[in-house]
Amino acid sequence: MENNNDKMPVTRGGIKLLMIGVVVMFAGYILMIGGDSGDPAVFSEAMFDFRRLVAAPLVILCGIVIEVVAIMKVSKKQ
Repeated sequence: MENNNDKMPVTRGGIKLLMIGVVVMFAGYILMIGGDSGDPAVFSEAMFDFRRLVAAPLVILCGIVIEVVAIMKVSKKQ
């Protein structure tokens, strides 16, 4: 029996999706940055805004979904 192992299991499209997912997750982590005050004795409400509590985790979750889709995507046989 002949084994056809000369083809990559991950295609170029899959690799592009993986990279897009990484960039989206990185953007979500960037959205979480900040919110501190210059003085440690002063409380800052900026760390509890919409961007850090809702938007950033949703962006990271979207990146994870893109990663899962890229991994589970079945390539078309040629």
